[in-house]
Amino acid sequence: MLLSLTIRDFVIVDRLDLEFEPGFGALTGETGAGKSILVDALSLALGERADATVVRSGALRADIAAEFSLTPDAPLADWLAANDFATDTCLLRRVVEATGRSRAWINGTAATLAQLREVAEFLCDIHGQHAHHSLLRPEAQRALLDAYAGVEALARNVAARHADWRKLSSARAAAERDVAASARERELLEWQVKELAALGFEASDWQETEAEQRRLSHAASLLEASSAALAALEEGELPVLPLLQQASGRLTELTAVDANLGEAAQLFESALIQLDEAALALRRYRERLDLDPARLAELDARIDAVTQLARKHRVTPEELPAVQARLEARLAELQLAADPALLAEREREAQAAYLAVARQLSEARRQAAEKLSAAVTQAMQELAMPGGRFAIELATLPEGGAHGLETVEFLVSANAGQPLRPLAKVASGGELSRIGLSLQVIASQSHAVDTLIFDEVDVGIGGRVAEIVGRMLRQLGSDRQVLCVTHLPQVAACAHWQWSIRKETREGRTVSRVTPLDDAGRVEEIARMLGGVNITETTRKHAREMLGL
Repeated sequence: MLLSLTIRDFVIVDRLDLEFEPGFGALTGETGAGKSILVDALSLALGERADATVVRSGALRADIAAEFSLTPDAPLADWLAANDFATDTCLLRRVVEATGRSRAWINGTAATLAQLREVAEFLCDIHGQHAHHSLLRPEAQRALLDAYAGVEALARNVAARHADWRKLSSARAAAERDVAASARERELLEWQVKELAALGFEASDWQETEAEQRRLSHAASLLEASSAALAALEEGELPVLPLLQQASGRLTELTAVDANLGEAAQLFESALIQLDEAALALRRYRERLDLDPARLAELDARIDAVTQLARKHRVTPEELPAVQARLEARLAELQLAADPALLAEREREAQAAYLAVARQLSEARRQAAEKLSAAVTQAMQELAMPGGRFAIELATLPEGGAHGLETVEFLVSANAGQPLRPLAKVASGGELSRIGLSLQVIASQSHAVDTLIFDEVDVGIGGRVAEIVGRMLRQLGSDRQVLCVTHLPQVAACAHWQWSIRKETREGRTVSRVTPLDDAGRVEEIARMLGGVNITETTRKHAREMLGL
């Protein structure tokens, strides 16, 4: 579950250090106090996109950290290990600079937003204020059903298989349509690949080839310079080494006469040793130096061929292997395209693979649709919609699509005796809120995550229905953590614990404050939610009754 949330300089929050409890918690307060800001901050830590506007005015950066409990046998622990993150905790941190730059960490190690979002799938479901209205979109209905059925991964596999099939289908059609053009391109590619292959160029040998060519092209100068140096030292008419050796010996003898000459004699002897070694190195170098005009001509020709071909393809010589690989890959595609029959066979194989996984998805959707329809229909009876019905229609697509072999549409009958019609066409605002909340609560029960957050999803309901919604959330909180931002006292009264969120003005700045409420504080807050500004003893008595105190 969510253990703690630390917020620094986020929107109107200067600093908050929050520690969460298990069960159903209600976040209440006046409109604009910042209740939903807490949800927004947590969403940021879970990988939502952000820009510089989330940084509190005057601050350099917004800093959010969220810690979740983690058991060693949890699937998240395996994910953390597989992605080289520490597995002893689950601490997510997100920083957004005032410039708009964003950074993220998982357990102290830098992470990408994509990785934060992957972690979020193990941890938390957030149902936002407009979740009801999103259910009017076909894609949202399909996504909710797939989430309820637990087949999101299978649905992604279906989409990937469909993409493979359509790609091969397009390739086969293109091959049949563009046979002549493909043949011309293939002929050109074959010639280019053959030319590159004949060159036999290896980027790793290129620097060595250039170095050898430079050495051979300057061999005469190198030989002349090394010979001149040796002549000066020991091979010329007036070599200096014998003279220096004689001088060194004389200095060494005279140190017996005057010890002060010792330092100079030692330095002279050291220099003489260095010159001896230099002469030896020059002799070895001259012996190895190769004057090979034939080899030089061979290297010149090689370098010329490589540079000309590189210029032809408008790349550096080192990039020629990559060019050859790219051309070979394209040639392989065209060679396959040159055989429409083979392409057609591969297209049929891809179609069969798509249909196999799509049928699995269809069966899982059918079973889940029956179960979810029955559960929502039952919830509608409790939410002041007696005789109402909910159903999920799976309409078959003749050839299938990227999302499977059927469309998904939510149907509803709000009253007894009325026919089922699309949710988008028949539900009023209040009915949509009740049905949407039922769907979210029921679908959440099948999710693996242990923290559920509902951000003002109870808009549009009230009275007895609100009390039923509160009981539903409390029941949901019996085996997982549920946080709900709410304006309804009937919902808040059902919570296991409650926080009050309010705005304060400090040093001319508006900031948000969170106060955990004890029983007395909850009575006052529920009374405020019931009665507004003027709280009477009658209102407090009603609040105590709602809280069972």
